[in-house]
Amino acid sequence: MSQKNEQWGSRWGFIMAAVGMAIGTGNIWRFPRVAAQNGGGPFIIAWTIALFVWAIPLLMGEMVMGRKTGLGTIGAFRDFAGKKYTWMGTWVAVVCLGIMFYYSVVMGWCIKYFTLAISGTFKPGMDTVATEAIWDTFTTTPSQTILFHFIAMIIAGLIIYRGVTKGIEKASKIMIPTLFILLVLAAIRAITLPGAAQGLEYLFNPDLSMLTDHNIWIQAFTQAAWSTGAGWGFIITYAVYTKQKEDIGGNCLIMGFGDHLGALVAGMTVLPAIFALSSTQQFAEEAMAQGNTGITFVYLSQLFTEMPLGNLIAAIFFGAMALAALSSLLPMIEVGVRNLMDMGIERKKATIYIAVAGFILGVPSAYSLHFMDNQDWVWSIGLLVSGLFVAFALIKFGLEKVRKEVINLEGADFKIGKWWSVFVGLFPVFFVVITGWWLYQSTTWYPDTWWHPFEKESFGTVIFQFTIVIAAALALNNWLANKVGKGRDITKGITKVK
Repeated sequence: MSQKNEQWGSRWGFIMAAVGMAIGTGNIWRFPRVAAQNGGGPFIIAWTIALFVWAIPLLMGEMVMGRKTGLGTIGAFRDFAGKKYTWMGTWVAVVCLGIMFYYSVVMGWCIKYFTLAISGTFKPGMDTVATEAIWDTFTTTPSQTILFHFIAMIIAGLIIYRGVTKGIEKASKIMIPTLFILLVLAAIRAITLPGAAQGLEYLFNPDLSMLTDHNIWIQAFTQAAWSTGAGWGFIITYAVYTKQKEDIGGNCLIMGFGDHLGALVAGMTVLPAIFALSSTQQFAEEAMAQGNTGITFVYLSQLFTEMPLGNLIAAIFFGAMALAALSSLLPMIEVGVRNLMDMGIERKKATIYIAVAGFILGVPSAYSLHFMDNQDWVWSIGLLVSGLFVAFALIKFGLEKVRKEVINLEGADFKIGKWWSVFVGLFPVFFVVITGWWLYQSTTWYPDTWWHPFEKESFGTVIFQFTIVIAAALALNNWLANKVGKGRDITKGITKVK
């Protein structure tokens, strides 16, 4: 099969790959902590609303762009928004690859901890001092962190090398059901522990008065944007391989709900385990305040040692983490590969180029947690900019035209109403509020050096790195627009629905 004609073998295969794209480590280690710290039940309500207001509309928009143009992010923006906006597609690709460089490091951590669990490292009686020492020793040993980063890139690269049907689709059909099974097994064990009910109460706290807290809404939209893959360019890329009559609305709703379900099951694993096995509520709350890496690799590692068959449960949990990371790493690589293929480079060569670049440019994050945290901060905000650019392209093309003539195809399982056009039209407002809040927060963290380009999470480092990427993308705009091959005729194959 030629690179221009690659296609998903089935709708099920595409959905599994897309759900895998959405479910990543952010669902497993970030969602439980953020939900617990922001009211539990009220946060879940706000997060579900954000799913419909931001994430699902954006996923639909990305699927429209990829399917209509038949090109990766660079070509999709060229053909859908106009040649002079090609640079926006370059931005989307660069942000996605920027995350890929350190995300493979995170997958390497999960693989490492899976091996620690199956080798019996987590022994009964260990305290958090001991598990923190394991974490500190590992993350300050570059030979180990770089090795497992390399292993992660090799695994993901080999799958992408095999192509869409034999690689991504085949792997996703195995990985995603396995991931859900592992999460459900871990959740069942966690909620059957004595004292687990307190964790469930924390997660599903019914105090709806907390919905008046603006911070809960900001955090809910941020989580929805991060975890679903909306704005990453994933679905623009995956949609290239879909059939022309594929149901856009139905598929994107399934992706969104699949992501939600994965996060809720993870929450029902992590929070009950923390509360059931913590000696005091203060210890549990201290665990949740430790950030993503602390709660996962320090506190949960210690808590697993207090369970019967703790190493087995730890192996299941970290195995699920590794699968979740892999299912999200695959589309990150594919975004880069697809763009190179659009420029005439065949898949196998393109995969080697992206995988090698991913390994080399990921080494700084493997070497330094400080550098990695900086990249996570910068490109997380970059994702919101990517979402804004997708919304701009859709608005420019015509939101109602897209909804009526592209999304609501004849025979579609779900007909999407005007709410889609309204919410996409409001994206600039959402962007200003969420991004403005994030950047304002950074000025309070560094009141005297908020402008400094080399502070870990400053306003200055965001502007500095954004400026470099945008300047380069603008400078290369016309060259890239001409380099990318011809896509589909976006004026053809449209079915109007009255």
